[in-house]
Amino acid sequence: MEKTEKKPLSTKAIEAMKPGDKDKADTGENRGLRLTCGATGIKTFFYRYTSPLTHKLTQVKIGHFPNVSLAQARAELQTLKQVKNEGRCPASELKAEKHRKQQTELAAQKTVFTVKDLVELYLTQHIEDRLGKDGKIIRGSRKLKGQYTARRTLTKDIVDKIGKRHAQDITRKDVLDLIMTVVKRGANTQAGIVLRELCSAYEFALGLGKLDENFANPALLAKASLAQAKIKLTSKPGKRFLSKDELTQLVNWLPGSTYPANVKNALRLTLWTGCRSGEICAVAWKDVNLEDGTIHLRETKSGIGRYVQLSQQAIQFLQQLPSKNETHLFSSQYRHTPIVQEYLNVAAGILRKEGKMLDIDHWTPHDLRRTVRTGLASLGCPNEIAEAVLGHSPKGVIGVYNLHTYDKECKAWLQKWADHLDTL
Repeated sequence: MEKTEKKPLSTKAIEAMKPGDKDKADTGENRGLRLTCGATGIKTFFYRYTSPLTHKLTQVKIGHFPNVSLAQARAELQTLKQVKNEGRCPASELKAEKHRKQQTELAAQKTVFTVKDLVELYLTQHIEDRLGKDGKIIRGSRKLKGQYTARRTLTKDIVDKIGKRHAQDITRKDVLDLIMTVVKRGANTQAGIVLRELCSAYEFALGLGKLDENFANPALLAKASLAQAKIKLTSKPGKRFLSKDELTQLVNWLPGSTYPANVKNALRLTLWTGCRSGEICAVAWKDVNLEDGTIHLRETKSGIGRYVQLSQQAIQFLQQLPSKNETHLFSSQYRHTPIVQEYLNVAAGILRKEGKMLDIDHWTPHDLRRTVRTGLASLGCPNEIAEAVLGHSPKGVIGVYNLHTYDKECKAWLQKWADHLDTL
């Protein structure tokens, strides 16, 4: 047995090795050369030795057989032994050399890896749908609407501001200045979204090794500073709703207003249904059932689809809409895609700038939803039904055990609401 172990390695013996076989060791002047055969059959040469620095058993990979022949492995072994005999550790030096190369590559990358590159990497490789190497679509981490919103947010509030700067040069102060610019325009919630997205984009790039491993995420540092300064990046609960007098003015002004037709119609349907204006903008014709008098909302804020009941006035309104050749109820005139909620705010801003807005205190599309809820209460609608109209799920024990949808009741009260609007 001892004689077999002292035999030097041979190409024939190496070729005969199979997964599970014990490591083979060379002998004589090539002592220290070892060969392993992994579970997949890959055979690898190693130089195993005691490090002159740590005095611990250490090994260095030489290469895989047959890409590296036995003769080549023995030649490399002698080179590594010479390094060891000089009191140096081959494994430590190879590791240091690898680190130097990585730092050199990173330094070269830093000159071209801008904030715009960082954002684009985050969007195209994580958030958005993309094509795999096999040609199949790899779904992004968000639905199409979320993908569009993320790109719009990152482009408008980050890329357009600091996109040309090197990603690794951005500091905590840079991010704070960026976020406070959004806060100063009164968009605290949007500021929070911008900070969260930028933080995630940096984390994604760090995870892929696009930035120095010791680089601190500036958005994360800025988040801590804002928390310490007690600056809240959340919106205050809205309380604006239209009074009866304001609602009367709106109902009579809206049909003849200079709003674009798709915006005007989206607002009218919002007022009849109490839905979120963003949900109304996304409604497709295939989800409208005029016979049953319902709209199927597939994507909602809660993530749970629901059926919206329609009054006779809303049904007649939808029957008269001229855009049935489009996929969605309210489509962009040029792109033929559904309008987005932000477009409603933009259109309102234009009317105010031109002096063509209804002369009442400032209001937003979401205030119409609050107006519907308040109006239902004033008409005597029971609380649980009014909440069901808005698509709010009951909380606590009631939400666990009462799963009734109140569809009939919602239809009845939305009809009363529509009739009430007619009286105005």
